[in-house]
Amino acid sequence: MYPTREKAKELLREAELWNPGPWGDHSRTVAHCAEHIAARSGMDADKAYVLGLLHDIGRRFGKRHLGHVSDGYSYMTSLGYDDAARICLTHSFNGHKIEAYVGNFDTTEEETNLIKTKLREAQYDDYDRLIQLCDSIGGAEGVMDIIDRMSDVKRRYGAYDQEKWDANLSLKDYFEQKMGMNLYEAVDKEHFKPSAE
Repeated sequence: MYPTREKAKELLREAELWNPGPWGDHSRTVAHCAEHIAARSGMDADKAYVLGLLHDIGRRFGKRHLGHVSDGYSYMTSLGYDDAARICLTHSFNGHKIEAYVGNFDTTEEETNLIKTKLREAQYDDYDRLIQLCDSIGGAEGVMDIIDRMSDVKRRYGAYDQEKWDANLSLKDYFEQKMGMNLYEAVDKEHFKPSAE
């Protein structure tokens, strides 16, 4: 339950018109990384690309922090893209704890309850884990070192949940083992630059 590549690109371009910013190219980097890791891990590379491209689509509705999670989930659900909706929710939570969110809690009580409920129900699979990993290396200018990216987020928000930090490093090891190669080589860290298509 996710759109085609072309439809996903169209949704992202449209979203950037509503709320321009570096998040669009960050999403393209995440999609690139997800596609390349999936292709080497026995997963559906096309699905991984689309889910990566749309993981932050909730930012379409404005400059929100935790709110982009519920906005993205609700938006994708309204379009019938349940797999993409789940990724909008799970990409921010390596565990099932809303307390681990890095950023401002700017949701209404209703939105917070939606996130908590859906997190409890979510059964993570390798696509959830893959987008979590790619989110932790996807910069707006290209692929970042995972420690540098998490440190950047920590500087911007003043904190970074240690459990989430450790989980991201474990995900890096997990997918490197699945691929049988270095993460940064797999995603062409040195050369990839995102661009709108």
